[in-house]
Parts: sequence; C-alpha cells; structure tokens
Amino acid sequence: VQLVESGGGSVQAGGSLRLSCGASEYAHSSTTTWGWFRQATGRATDGLAVIYTRSSGTAYADSVHGRFTISLDNAKNTVYLQMNSLKPEDTATYYCASADDSGWLLMRDGTWKGLVGNWGQGTQVTVSS
Repeated sequence: VQLVESGGGSVQAGGSLRLSCGASEYAHSSTTTWGWFRQATGRATDGLAVIYTRSSGTAYADSVHGRFTISLDNAKNTVYLQMNSLKPEDTATYYCASADDSGWLLMRDGTWKGLVGNWGQGTQVTVSS
C-alpha cells in the first residue's frame, strides 16, 4: 500500500496549512483507520489525529485538539489534515498512516495502542516565530 503526502511547507506562527495523503483505490477501500503522526528532530513519533472509516469517528491528541482537523474524501481517495493556529513547536516531519485491520486507538497524550500498517514517506512542516 502506497501513501503519498503533500502540502507541507514553511509558515509563520498563527498560520495554516493543509496536508493531503493519497492512496491507491484498492488500498483506500480496504482501509479501516487513517491517521496523522509527526516526528520532530530528536524526539519520538507522536500520534496526532485518527479517523475510523466504518464509524467516521475521529480522535485527536491534546496537543492539536481544536487546532487540527482530520477528514476523509472517499471520492478522491484522500485524507486531509487541516492545521490552523500553527505554533513553532508544531515543526516536524508529518506522516500519513493507515491500517486495514483493527487499526489503532489514539490516546490523548499522542501515544497509540494497536498496529499501524502503512506509512507515508513524510512531509516537512516548519513554523517560524
């Protein structure tokens, strides 16, 4: 399963960016869980947001809740992460991920339980103060 992110870049604090993650049609139809993660230099990977295709339910880490929104466009086989009110501490490489089995549960602290099946290659987001 190939996931391809786009939409990263540089923005000033308070600005917005929208990340996109495209997948093949077959991969998209079998996927149960989509999510976004990030990894800042020298830090562990954090889960940010998740969307469950069967229930359309979403969950967010506390660090981004109220600022980031995950959405799924089935017609375009694309998952988005709308990021508003960006802060310098949001600077990181952002990864799209998916699973086609039971997926994973995202905790409020950014950790997760379960298996992430597929990862994108990552896209850099840099927020300047």
